[in-house]
Amino acid sequence: MYLSHQTWPELGDYVAEESTAVVPLGSTEQHGPHLPLATDYLIAEALAREATDRTNVLCTPPVRIAVSEHHRQFHGTMWVEPGVFRDYVESFSRNLTYHGIDRIVYVNAHGGNTQHLREVGRRLRRDETAYAIEWMWDESIPDLVSSIFEHNGPHGGPKETAMIMHIAEELVRTDRLEAARDGGLVDLTEADVRQFGSRTYYDSPDNSENGVFGDQTDATPEKGAQLFEAASDQLVHLIEWLDDQPFEDLMPKPHVDPQPGSRR
Repeated sequence: MYLSHQTWPELGDYVAEESTAVVPLGSTEQHGPHLPLATDYLIAEALAREATDRTNVLCTPPVRIAVSEHHRQFHGTMWVEPGVFRDYVESFSRNLTYHGIDRIVYVNAHGGNTQHLREVGRRLRRDETAYAIEWMWDESIPDLVSSIFEHNGPHGGPKETAMIMHIAEELVRTDRLEAARDGGLVDLTEADVRQFGSRTYYDSPDNSENGVFGDQTDATPEKGAQLFEAASDQLVHLIEWLDDQPFEDLMPKPHVDPQPGSRR
């Protein structure tokens, strides 16, 4: 059920019976010379729509601009400050709770959002408003991702390339796959990212001249379909699990006994 396509009475009928919502989040940022800036939010929305269609759970419109300052040197990248992002997500999440939602899955496809979504979830849980959790698609199927790509990459690599080939193949510049590979960093072990135990990079171009990692020529639409199906299954399982949990079991545990075992 896509929230934006419903009427308010139809949504009233939904929250009379259900209290779970799914929110897709991505970014608008560079993904190399071969992928669109929309890559992350396209993946997040496609997975969220697929899983909510299968579970009849509410799906909101996607969040398209997020925490991406580390890609700012590349044309077109848009971002907001981390605090602004956290406050914005918390605000619309509380808006959902006003309408009767008490559990939320943030379907995330951008690594820069992860820690901030976790923090928002902590805030909402702390005052027992809602239980909100972050889900990152590739982290739900790590063994599959590792097994089908020899040189994977955390950004603009073959996994994201394959996913967009499956979701929106017309947006992939297939004639630039070799350029993406040759102008980026194929093997992450070759990156000089630490000195004496300290991480010495902040921005994407510190490690990759064209902003991407891995071997993009290893991506195919068939591999993208395999990833999409496997990740969708994981998201469906998560939604069904969350929907089944008693709300009180999702809330924080009580303060520990100050003197456990003592007699009073």
